Amino acid sequence: MKKNIIMTVLALVLSVSTLFFAGTPVQAASCGSAKQCIDQGLSASGTSSTPNSLSSVLTTVTNILLFLMGAVSVIMIIIGGFRYVTSQGDQTQMQSAKNTILYAVIGVVVSIAAYAIVSFVVTQFV
Repeated sequence: MKKNIIMTVLALVLSVSTLFFAGTPVQAASCGSAKQCIDQGLSASGTSSTPNSLSSVLTTVTNILLFLMGAVSVIMIIIGGFRYVTSQGDQTQMQSAKNTILYAVIGVVVSIAAYAIVSFVVTQFV
């Protein structure tokens, strides 16, 4: 009896929860070609499909790479810290963990220096 009640309640909850994920009908715009649809959507968002300048491309690529390097460095610092904590006094594991953290910090410094160099070159020469 108790199992039937639980199954009924579970079925009811699952049935009702599907209403939250039901699709909403929309009125899609019709346009001639894919390029026209893309241009129409971009113009509605305030951007365009014209090619960007070299400086904006370099800045965008540099920002993306800086973000990725920062994320990888944070992950490596966390891994190094975890390895240091779990080394249980073993000197070789402690030194390996310290090196991991050191190399992650060096990576952050190098990526910031690269960002500074690219920013300088873009503002001065491009």
